[in-house]
Amino acid sequence: MHPTASIAMQLLLSVLELAGTFVFAISGAMAAVQKRLDIFGLAVLAFATGTVGGITRDLLIGATPPLAIADVRYGLTTMAAALVVFFGHRLVDRISRPVAIFDAAGLSLFAVGGSIRALEYGISPVMAAVMGMITGIGGGIMRDVLIDRLPMVLAPTELYATAALLGSTITVTGMTLGWPFVPTVIAAATLCFFLRYMAMRRGWHLPVPRVGDP
Repeated sequence: MHPTASIAMQLLLSVLELAGTFVFAISGAMAAVQKRLDIFGLAVLAFATGTVGGITRDLLIGATPPLAIADVRYGLTTMAAALVVFFGHRLVDRISRPVAIFDAAGLSLFAVGGSIRALEYGISPVMAAVMGMITGIGGGIMRDVLIDRLPMVLAPTELYATAALLGSTITVTGMTLGWPFVPTVIAAATLCFFLRYMAMRRGWHLPVPRVGDP
């Protein structure tokens, strides 16, 4: 991270990334339970879902080795999520559509945290917003690929990448213009989660081409 970053910002960024890692790992582990995978498969899916987005971002912005590999807390966080699901998946399953709910939470946290991390590495605001989106969608894509499911980001009836991009754009805009940091982060993450949640509950989606008989 850039040396001029404030201690408070570094701490908040760490919290965002670790929280995002945990909830994304929960979504991956719950997908593994639904696919009847064993504990090893559950742990692999939790780790991949929780870390691939951040690893991809770090490689693209030149932050090597990626934080999820260099910092043992990320691996431990995914393993904690895997154990929570392995022993308590029945409780987690009481949440309506648990995979999608935890995925939406992870998407929001990673979109915000990923864009901040990109800015701190000197990436331009436009590309920092894109990096936030990539951070948000990467883990979900890997999870869906590993369980042989169409990634949510490609599903025509899902607001997924769009929600992440909007959240990261608000974050980047606020930081660039000097808006109050904490309210900006909260607003960006909340809006991202709201859009994703409404897509699940109300079927909000982008326009889809009408294909009919010639």
